Amino acid sequence: MKLKNTLLITFLLLSSVVDADSYVYVTDMVPIPMRSDNSIQNNPSNLIKMLDSGTQLKILATENGWTKVKFENTVGWMISRYLTSNTPARVQLERLRRSSNNNQLSLSKQNERNIALEDYILELKKKNTALSIQVGKLESEKKHIRSTYQDSLKLEHENKNLRTQTLQLTAELQLLQNNSTIDQDSSSRNWFIVGALVLFFGFIMGFVFPKRTNNNRRF
Repeated sequence: MKLKNTLLITFLLLSSVVDADSYVYVTDMVPIPMRSDNSIQNNPSNLIKMLDSGTQLKILATENGWTKVKFENTVGWMISRYLTSNTPARVQLERLRRSSNNNQLSLSKQNERNIALEDYILELKKKNTALSIQVGKLESEKKHIRSTYQDSLKLEHENKNLRTQTLQLTAELQLLQNNSTIDQDSSSRNWFIVGALVLFFGFIMGFVFPKRTNNNRRF
């Protein structure tokens, strides 16, 4: 640390004018005074304000071991050996604290997103389970409908066979009825003919035999 401060002081002494964009910090010590002149005056005092360790200052100029700096809207002189180009531990600690807070905030947000994602995944799993159950029911209904359809086809085929058999039986019955009617008509006709013949022969015999009897009586 001392070596770095020595090098900084040497650089400041060699340069009377520095880049306006250069910055230094108040070292990690007690608060350091900012004065209106590059000298220590007590009566009257040229003290402007006390700056805490880690305060960032804009370099305006250097002269005789003093550095002209700007803090916010205030311009003054400070002893160069109390300034450093290295970021003080206090500033680093504050940066680390802010970074840690930001990381914790990011982690908290990430945890919230993770919880939301877990809830979303759980909801998707529930929906997936419900869909799986519904698909199972649909598959079962599909099998039942297919089985019912196949049974319907079988019944329709059986009905066709039964209708064909019924038509065949009806045709055979009609044929039998027709044959029976023909047989009955033929039998009736035959009996009619037989009866007519009997009557005819009876009439002939009745006509012939009485004549023969009368002739016998005459003799």
